[in-house]
Amino acid sequence: MTNDSTMKTTTNQILYIEDHDDTRELVTIALRELNYRVATSSNVEDALTLARANHFDLFILDSWLPDGSGIDLCMKLREFDQHTPIMFFSAAAYEGDKQAALNSGAQAYLIKPADLDLLSTEVSRLMQANRK
Repeated sequence: MTNDSTMKTTTNQILYIEDHDDTRELVTIALRELNYRVATSSNVEDALTLARANHFDLFILDSWLPDGSGIDLCMKLREFDQHTPIMFFSAAAYEGDKQAALNSGAQAYLIKPADLDLLSTEVSRLMQANRK
């Protein structure tokens, strides 16, 4: 679990949950270069702890985590946070995977590997929609 120690209740804070170290590092670097504050977790338990203790403007979830699924995590997040956008960034590429994610409370679904420009565009779109 990594937490940005300068995290305050401001805008543009993302919680990114991904168990693959290289992917988590690459996406975190890309998001930070776009001036987002990023906290990360590699599992459901730590992600829920962070989400309950901090304000985030976006959650980005992987589908497969070592202690549960992204779908389960999404539903657990929705139990206490019905408003923060959730985006899946996952290698699960079937239409059924996407529909299950959207039905669990997510607003967006990107399939890995995705161009970082596409990821950036989707993150920006969700942030803007959340501010309205």
